[in-house]
Amino acid sequence: MAIIEITSLQQDGVEVFGTLTEAQLRNRLEPDKGIFIAESPKVIDVALNAGYEPLSLLCERRHIEGDAASIIARCGDVPVYTGERQLLAQLTGYVLTRGVLCAMRRPKVPSVEQVCCGAKRVVVIDGVTDTTNIGAIFRSAAALGIDAVLLTRTSCDPLNRRAVRVSMGSVFLVPWTWLDAPIQSLNSLGFKTAAMALSDNSISLDDKTLVAEPHLAIVMGTEGDGLPHETIEQADYVVRIPMSHGVDSLNVAAASAVAFWELRSRL
Repeated sequence: MAIIEITSLQQDGVEVFGTLTEAQLRNRLEPDKGIFIAESPKVIDVALNAGYEPLSLLCERRHIEGDAASIIARCGDVPVYTGERQLLAQLTGYVLTRGVLCAMRRPKVPSVEQVCCGAKRVVVIDGVTDTTNIGAIFRSAAALGIDAVLLTRTSCDPLNRRAVRVSMGSVFLVPWTWLDAPIQSLNSLGFKTAAMALSDNSISLDDKTLVAEPHLAIVMGTEGDGLPHETIEQADYVVRIPMSHGVDSLNVAAASAVAFWELRSRL
């Protein structure tokens, strides 16, 4: 490993950890050169286990032989940039979680057909832009039997640093991709679609018809505006979560966990 002491915030090689925006890291013009940032030894370890390629590390000096030692060893010959906590916080704009960040290569995004192949339960995330909610949905998806995640282009990037951290690395465990076609297109892949929304024609989440579906796509929208009208119109089912005490909705992350558990495949 090459340990490189940071002497300037403008030092070559550290821009990925500080001055580059999420959009620049994502590199839409040249996706094969895109980068994302994984934070904390546990999350980086999950990414490495999933086959993601490390490019460089940023680590507090005291963690090189401490919390980050095993991660550094696994990353081989990639450069390890280091410095005091205050300097690194100046560079990144925040105090590092467990003192280590890893810049990693973005993988090629698979097709919808690839991620849905063999899947019984998928979730469609439509227009959810909050990074915390995206991370929490992925964590619930991984834990509660969702086989794949599809996101509209109006949703937050799952490899956003905060989304990755909140998911505790679950974004590396569940296949995901972007859905550029209407949800109706999933019918051609054998899926019935269930839009989570409040409407006059909605059925209860515990309706036995839903669980009996062999292939189901659960469509979640932001809790503010909810799903677009045209998305609800296209869905095979409109589904509501029964609630008490006059509460009309849940945060999308909480609602997704409830829906994933209730609609999990029993086959």
